[in-house]
Amino acid sequence: MQHHLGTGFVKPGQVIVLRKEPDNAFDQEAIKAEVTALGQIGYVANSPHTVPKGCKSAGRIYDTFEEHLSGVVRFVLKDTAIVECQR
Repeated sequence: MQHHLGTGFVKPGQVIVLRKEPDNAFDQEAIKAEVTALGQIGYVANSPHTVPKGCKSAGRIYDTFEEHLSGVVRFVLKDTAIVECQR
């Protein structure tokens, strides 16, 4: 979220939609994070340097859902939101 709107408006309990972005030129397993009223707010981390400890990267969850998946923000840390998804 550091390259988008930041985390100032993201709060625990907020619903986030994770949507695959198959046409992303930089990452074949890109998953963007969206908030209904705002649109895209960032991406699911997909690098060992950016994935928080104990969380899964975009590459690890990409094949676990079809097009999109909803989740709830559990924690907000600096430029990162930790989202728990239900399948």
